[in-house]
Amino acid sequence: MTEFLTAGEAAQRLGVKPATLYAYVSRGLLRRDRAADGRASLFDSGEVERLARRGRPRRPVGVADITVESAITELTSDQLRYRGLDVIRLAPARTFEDVAELLWTGDLPPAQPARGSGAAPAQSARGSGVAPAPAALWRATSAALAAGRAAQAALPAGTLPLERFQVIVPAMAATDPLRLHLDPSAVRAAARSIIGGLVDCLPPLSATPDTDNPVSDYPIVDRLWSRLCERRASPALRHAMSAALVLLADHELAASTLAARAAASVRADPYAVVATGMGALGGALHGGASLGAETLLAAATGPDDVPRVVGELLRRGEKVPGFGHFVYKAGDPRGILLLGLVRRAAPKSGQLAVAEAVLAEVRRKSLPEPNIDFALATLARVAGMTRGSGEAIFAVARSAGWIAHALEAYAGPGPLRPRAVYTGRPPAAGR
Repeated sequence: MTEFLTAGEAAQRLGVKPATLYAYVSRGLLRRDRAADGRASLFDSGEVERLARRGRPRRPVGVADITVESAITELTSDQLRYRGLDVIRLAPARTFEDVAELLWTGDLPPAQPARGSGAAPAQSARGSGVAPAPAALWRATSAALAAGRAAQAALPAGTLPLERFQVIVPAMAATDPLRLHLDPSAVRAAARSIIGGLVDCLPPLSATPDTDNPVSDYPIVDRLWSRLCERRASPALRHAMSAALVLLADHELAASTLAARAAASVRADPYAVVATGMGALGGALHGGASLGAETLLAAATGPDDVPRVVGELLRRGEKVPGFGHFVYKAGDPRGILLLGLVRRAAPKSGQLAVAEAVLAEVRRKSLPEPNIDFALATLARVAGMTRGSGEAIFAVARSAGWIAHALEAYAGPGPLRPRAVYTGRPPAAGR
């Protein structure tokens, strides 16, 4: 019979802190089981003993091992949970606004009928007594909108949405004299204003919905769609984009979240937290990967042209963007879900045919499985969105996660201050 250790006992046997123990779980080095009450974590004593005999695992080359205790997101080799709830079940059934409140408060608001989504109610959170915030609260003030719109309007034509966001946020911050009020309720109110302002400051590409109406009840997904696509959203594609926002809302301590959390740990205001996250998000190994995947899909004139496009990438020694993941070795469950939604939404799409050809070519070459970035790029291409829309969806979604981590950091003891191991020139003798 398998003997189990508690988290404290396993950490003590390994000689590590509990946060490091859970980092081992995230990296697939240990398997975690649940106690009968569903709360306590248990670890196979045999696995712990084998790991203890091998010594502390070396970190993968190029990956820093920084651990932070957090109650927001649980990430394993094949699952993702927000506050204990399965994200793959949440995404098709709950709105982005609902899930943001879950991340910020720990409670999922009561299910509300989603405009045009046709989604079924999701599982409910324990103790859910939080009323959903009215859509009108997810809006920036008129002064913030004026500042943000003016800032992004001054940028050159063709500027990508993410780059517009990077000037919108500080412009809006300058209009909020209370931005350093860091009580949780004030931070959540600022977060709704920031996210709503990010979307509403982008120039609209379509006439629907009427997002210039300050009392409009349209959700974030509809307002963002009108900024990224000239065509009206079909219910099924709208549903896919809504799910994408939920899937991308948080992902533990990804690079942008670590940066945002570090900023919050020194009491940077919520605008600065989001701006910090935006700065890291655009990296080619993070949120910018969806732009690379969009470019890949756009380079093929049709499905028959895909082998040439992929082959040229590989001949140049480049990786195929949107494939492989540091955590999900057997396939990114977020990407699997989103690709499935896009397939059902537009099965006859020519752009989907190109994406399917890329998938087939990559698998033929035994390359890694697709991730959320490839699925996001596929959604953007199939929907006919403007270039860089995948990054924009990612940024709006992840802003909710950055704020959730900021709320934890504000309640924490102080600065997040990793230490470096000096490997430079030794001190000169006699100095």
